[in-house]
Amino acid sequence: MAARILYCHCAYANVVPVETKTAVLEALANADVEFEAAPDLCEMTARRDPRLAELAGNGELRIAACYPRAVKWLFASAGVTLDESVVKICNMRTDTAEKVLEELRK
Repeated sequence: MAARILYCHCAYANVVPVETKTAVLEALANADVEFEAAPDLCEMTARRDPRLAELAGNGELRIAACYPRAVKWLFASAGVTLDESVVKICNMRTDTAEKVLEELRK
């Protein structure tokens, strides 16, 4: 089974460069892959959205968001532990869209 992809649009914190998140979102939308787009992981954490636990506990997961340590902290704040053996966090804050997309495909 292919890894699931979670894309964070960082709608509220605005810490991810607009060009990067737009390019990644457009590439995902135009590719033949399923992905889930979240408006903002920070907001999901603040609401303790149960979807975070579902995503983290259901096999391989690729997350396109910001700093990996921040994403891990966000999930932990919502009471969800990320299993690093099946979760890969791609950093749209510092990496290029091309690198993020390459990492999402691994």
